[in-house]
Amino acid sequence: MSQRVYHSIIERKQQQQKSFAVLVDPDKVNDSSMEELIELATTAKVDYFFVGGSLVISNYLDECVQFIKKSCDIPVVLFPGSPSQVSKYADALLYLSLISGRNPELLIGQHVISAPLVKQSGLEIMSTGYMVIDGGAPTTVSYISNAAPLPSNKNEIAMCTAMAGEMLGMKLIYMDAGSGAQKSISEEMIQKVSSCIEVPLIVGGGITSAEKAYLNCKAGADIIVVGNAIEKDPILIKEIAAAVHSVKKMAV
Repeated sequence: MSQRVYHSIIERKQQQQKSFAVLVDPDKVNDSSMEELIELATTAKVDYFFVGGSLVISNYLDECVQFIKKSCDIPVVLFPGSPSQVSKYADALLYLSLISGRNPELLIGQHVISAPLVKQSGLEIMSTGYMVIDGGAPTTVSYISNAAPLPSNKNEIAMCTAMAGEMLGMKLIYMDAGSGAQKSISEEMIQKVSSCIEVPLIVGGGITSAEKAYLNCKAGADIIVVGNAIEKDPILIKEIAAAVHSVKKMAV
């Protein structure tokens, strides 16, 4: 199975290049809004589209992915909230295991159910240790997962959780404050986690400005994911992309 997307993530990390992923919730877009979003993303040289949501009830997933694929060359990565959120038209799938929680269904249970469908899809599969961090308010992901988020001020717990995920073979670690978070993950926590793992680190949730994206990258995030803020102000794409791409980690 091709690992084109993962290799691109690894290559960018090795070259100390930061990446920006625009998160698209199929429940909140249509062809018209997607056209504008794709044009902005292409102009800003966005690195990835992440597509998915905690619910996805609109049946627009396949159409959304196909619309992106026919309109640009930006890789489309599925960010599924459930096993049903699989589209064979995407390039890759974040195969999420909620390592920050203790809900066995989201650690392995739903993966057992979805494995045949995922295998048949032909998608590039990227095993991802998913860590939900307290963003200051109840979020959809914490409600759906029925799992308490990691405390935002417990850097040691986040570090040990990320290390465990890496040692269990996860190819990526994804720290998420959740859609609609009142506060983003602290730079201190990002720095601590980044310093103790070698796999790429994805950070999302509560990032509402180019400055915050820049600081998160400086702290050690390899990929910044923004969804909610862009839904409210699509022009942010250009500003955040420029900020993320301006960061080059200083050699130690």
